[in-house]
Amino acid sequence: MKKLGLLFTMIMSIVFVIAACGTAEKNDQTTQENTSGSNDETAELYDKVKEDGVLTVGTEGTYPPFTFHDDSGKLTGFDVEIAEEVAKRLDVKIEFKETQWDAMFAGLDAKRFDMIANQVGIKPEREEKYDFSDPYISSAAVLVTHAEDDTVKSFEDIKGKKSAQSLTSNYGEIAKEYGAELVGVEGFNQAIELINSKRVDVTINDKLSVLDFKKQRENAAIKIVDESEDAAHSGLMFRKDSGKLIEEVNKALQKMKDDGTYTKISEKWFGEDVSK
Repeated sequence: MKKLGLLFTMIMSIVFVIAACGTAEKNDQTTQENTSGSNDETAELYDKVKEDGVLTVGTEGTYPPFTFHDDSGKLTGFDVEIAEEVAKRLDVKIEFKETQWDAMFAGLDAKRFDMIANQVGIKPEREEKYDFSDPYISSAAVLVTHAEDDTVKSFEDIKGKKSAQSLTSNYGEIAKEYGAELVGVEGFNQAIELINSKRVDVTINDKLSVLDFKKQRENAAIKIVDESEDAAHSGLMFRKDSGKLIEEVNKALQKMKDDGTYTKISEKWFGEDVSK
């Protein structure tokens, strides 16, 4: 009986080892499949874009000079041209899907489009859920005065000066920090008009907005005299599973900068290179 018991114990031990080896092998196989699936997932969107021959892009179409309709009704703008050039270098067509800002992120989540081109600022809270391309445009707060005013040359010079600002904006807070007297306005255009008419001394505002205004109205009697060192950056935005597509888009953006195409588009819309 003791021999039979010992034999039974040995048999069960062998069965257990075989089962354990089989489980380990299966787990290894599952791990490999999961890893492979993860790698495939990052390439899946890019492969689909290439296979379909179309890059779908979410944009507002109501936000000049970045994305809007010109007098002929054609969708145009800085962001539109950047996205078109990216698609061209990926060797695919581009299809824009115009969407209100409030619904744009949800549209990306729902896979209505592959990326967003709409001046989306790169912020930590957004990076938690989405991926971005390398920054393709930057903007900072700038100090604007009348073209004939030589008394203000830096932010430090606006103490006691009248500054036209939206009272709840970050730019208004900056003006207060430097000791300016705030004059409330409803928006950018009103602030510029007050400077033109010399009813205020300065305004602090977004650099891109000022450059666009000067591009549209070259004879406007305003000038930029100082610029904040803290610039905000925007990028093309993607879902988190877009790895290979983002890599290829970044390559396209870099080649555009290297061969001068980016500068050409930037100068067309803003009069200078706005990537820096």
